[in-house]
Amino acid sequence: MTQVQPLALTDTALPGFTHRYATVDGVRIHYVIGGKIDGEVLLLLAGFPQSWYAWRKIMPALGEKYRVIAADLPGQGDSDLPNDGYDTQSLATRMHGVLQQLGVERYYLAGHDIGAWVAWTYAALFGQEIIKLALLDAGIPGVTLPETLPLAADKAWRTWHFAFHAIADLPEALISGREAVYLQWFLKRKTANPQVFTDEDMAEYLRIFSQNGGLRAGLAYYRAIELSIAQNRQLQSQGKLTMPLLAISAGQGSIADMAAPLRPFAQQVTGVTIPHSGHFLQEEQPEAVKNVLSDFFNS
Repeated sequence: MTQVQPLALTDTALPGFTHRYATVDGVRIHYVIGGKIDGEVLLLLAGFPQSWYAWRKIMPALGEKYRVIAADLPGQGDSDLPNDGYDTQSLATRMHGVLQQLGVERYYLAGHDIGAWVAWTYAALFGQEIIKLALLDAGIPGVTLPETLPLAADKAWRTWHFAFHAIADLPEALISGREAVYLQWFLKRKTANPQVFTDEDMAEYLRIFSQNGGLRAGLAYYRAIELSIAQNRQLQSQGKLTMPLLAISAGQGSIADMAAPLRPFAQQVTGVTIPHSGHFLQEEQPEAVKNVLSDFFNS
């Protein structure tokens, strides 16, 4: 019987990479795959308000050694925008379903922002499959995310959105029709150099954020954070994560030192800080992020 492969659309901006979809539990998940055909798999998960596109600058270089899969979480990018299932355990389970469909049993995992939230829970659920784990500039709900957020103006701008996004209805009322203004602030204020986002980049992020249901889905991760916290605390009863873990901080990012607060929860934590970068490290310092990830995964 002829083996049928998923329909693939070549990405002309990323030679050797194609766009594909997998359906898991009725949710269609978009991912971009490419790189070394017989290389070990590296799964990349992005955060808010981004998509797989956040990794585009480093995917070709990582693809020289790895089979790279940059996926859109449910509710993100060109994946479906379901009405529920935005807690990290549901998200991790669905992403695991994608790799199961691809027949991938051992792989590397990296996540940024909300992608790091999901990657942590994923590692707690399916740790025996993960060779190494990398987390980029994120506080993990129920693990390292502070229960109280700072009020001082010089710090509040980094984390104010956690509470705002969790409020019912108000964010939609204030952001709807003003998505471009919101993204302009969110993406460019949180960078060390706002010019890193080109007009083309902003247009792509606006496309996915302003699509029907896009705003609702983006906020849903924050509205499910209480459940994600409870899930992660329950998973801690299984013990510490055992795979090698790299915690990547940004010199001007959200978390000054990601590694130290993670050490009570993982056996092998290495920390590194990338200078001259705000929150969006892969966009701002792609060469440095590529080198740090490659050194860690290759060691």
